[in-house]
Amino acid sequence: MSVRFSRRGDLIVTGSHDKTIRVWHATTGDVIRVLEGHTDAVTSVDVTPDGATIVSCSDDKTVRVWRVADGQLLHTMEGHTSNVSCVRVSPADGKTVVSGSDDST
Repeated sequence: MSVRFSRRGDLIVTGSHDKTIRVWHATTGDVIRVLEGHTDAVTSVDVTPDGATIVSCSDDKTVRVWRVADGQLLHTMEGHTSNVSCVRVSPADGKTVVSGSDDST
């Protein structure tokens, strides 16, 4: 449902209907890591400018923050009352996350 290159271009991150996020090596095409935790389709993914963190959102109404190095879930953000369809990280500093949802927020 979603695909993003890391800013350095070395990683590709995908979000899928199967509730997973996959991190791929951009040159070899090998899957480096599979991130699991969403309970519904992953609708959007983004990568921080330093490539260290992935942000994802899902039809499970959450936004999640993951560490690329080991796949650890760092934060789960809740508050939307419907599917979250889009998420982006600030390209300036990677510290601000915005999300858009079917709940009109």
